[in-house]
Amino acid sequence: MSNWAHNDQLIWHPYSSLMPVFPNLPVDSAKGAHIHLSDGRTILDGVSSWWVNLHGHAHPTLAEAIYKQALELEHVIFAGFTHKPATELAVKLIDYTACDFTKIFYSDNGSTAIEVALKMALQYWINSGTPRYKVIALDGAFHGDTFGAMSVSSRGVFNETFSSLMWEVDFISFPSQDKEEECLQQFATLLEQKPAALIVEPLLQGTAGMRVYSAVFLDRLFAMAKKAGVICIADEVLTGFGRTGKPFASHYLSEKPDIMCLSKGLTGGTMPFGVALANAHVVAAFDLPDLDKVLYHGHSYTANPLACAVSLASLKLLQEDSCIQRIARLSQAQALFAQQLREQYDLKRVDQLGTMVSLELNIDPGYHSNIRNELYAFFLEHQVLLRPLGNIIYVLPPYCIEMEDLQRIHQLILTLLETKGFSSKPIQ
Repeated sequence: MSNWAHNDQLIWHPYSSLMPVFPNLPVDSAKGAHIHLSDGRTILDGVSSWWVNLHGHAHPTLAEAIYKQALELEHVIFAGFTHKPATELAVKLIDYTACDFTKIFYSDNGSTAIEVALKMALQYWINSGTPRYKVIALDGAFHGDTFGAMSVSSRGVFNETFSSLMWEVDFISFPSQDKEEECLQQFATLLEQKPAALIVEPLLQGTAGMRVYSAVFLDRLFAMAKKAGVICIADEVLTGFGRTGKPFASHYLSEKPDIMCLSKGLTGGTMPFGVALANAHVVAAFDLPDLDKVLYHGHSYTANPLACAVSLASLKLLQEDSCIQRIARLSQAQALFAQQLREQYDLKRVDQLGTMVSLELNIDPGYHSNIRNELYAFFLEHQVLLRPLGNIIYVLPPYCIEMEDLQRIHQLILTLLETKGFSSKPIQ
């Protein structure tokens, strides 16, 4: 029995049926924006391997950072001990996020970073002597797969099995351009119930379909929340580290979040890691001698030195002029493609923000839509990895992608629109 047969027999893959429609493709190696399969094919990675890969696969700078750190300290308990990579990364991240954070809590993935943030926000009110337990989120939100993260996510295919076990959360409508005032009014009404926290994916909702909303709206929402004393949590697990064109989506705002969650691109796509950063307002409720006010939360791999070291290396790459220029060039190319789609094709929706572009087809929607499998197969047949969200196609490549490879993806999408019968707009 081959190693790949063992995979099918023994491994339970994420978001996958145990009787999969498509085989799990064996990967031998990857370099830059390309994934090399054991059958000799090369697949162009158009989704940054689930939105984590920033600088390209097998980046030598990141590999060297892990190697050097492994020779010194691979891991140590972080309760009662500390180490240089963790302290250096805290300084660098607090400076890079530029949102007046004063403390950082290390975690190990996006969902657990969200759990930490929610516990911080809820315990803030408990520690303050005026407990509040209500959390408000946006319709369509997806914040992760652990129970707290599921609870603040919209109910749907990813979590409906456990809906009766999740705590009650209030959702305001997604702030599409024609619904912004309605959403603000919904929020104003919910503020009368004195909620503890507001959590959002700032400007870009990922799993909901890579849909974009305005910074002006979010500034107004945060301003209302802060005036009412509500803790504002920004889930930048997807949007962080340049994805939106700026280092963080929060950098488009005048009002800054009280807590920010980061993961995915934090290590440049090399290994799991997560953080929650908090400002002085939140921290003050915990900076007390009373042991009952401690945030009793931790992970075995909290502040793993390897993850800290490679995050430092990734941050350094992000701040180099060459990377900043690549992000700008990629963002411009995606904006031009979005403009072409809007002008020439009859699509339900086209969104673009920074390095991301998405388009929604006028056809059977939903994550379980049959069109999803057809689209996925079409792209793989042309050796491109795109993972449609139902009837929604999006492109979110690593920053290292060559422009000719990006154009190849764009052209493939245009070919699909033509061959699958998605008619062009009539000439005016």
